Amino acid sequence: MGLKTIGGTVIRAKHRATCHCGAVELLLDLPDGVVNPRRCNCSYCRRRGTIVAFVPISGLHIIKGAEQLKVYEFNTHTAKHYFCSVCGIHTHHQRRSDPEQYGYNVGCLEGVNPFDIPEVPTSDGVNHPADRKAV
Repeated sequence: MGLKTIGGTVIRAKHRATCHCGAVELLLDLPDGVVNPRRCNCSYCRRRGTIVAFVPISGLHIIKGAEQLKVYEFNTHTAKHYFCSVCGIHTHHQRRSDPEQYGYNVGCLEGVNPFDIPEVPTSDGVNHPADRKAV
């Protein structure tokens, strides 16, 4: 599903992502592919071990299984972590640091093996900027 040119117009790349059982399917607008993948060391992400990358809210479309998605919120209840209620796989989350973006599970992308990404930096979610008190 890469870039296509039709009549001189570049059509944005669409990528399919699914949970493990296939009950949930997403379509992502990723014109530049997977950009800046990372892990997070917060208590929730550390336990999942997921590599995530980001897309604007308008760039993620649930095309199947919206009724199967469940949401998990903790701490400030700002971030919304979505997972399949059938197989339990985390597909995406609305970010706490930028609620206008979704973080998506790179491992859910069709044709992408997250183990092929050579170096994945870790974000410091334990010391999240939103948790710091104003001085």
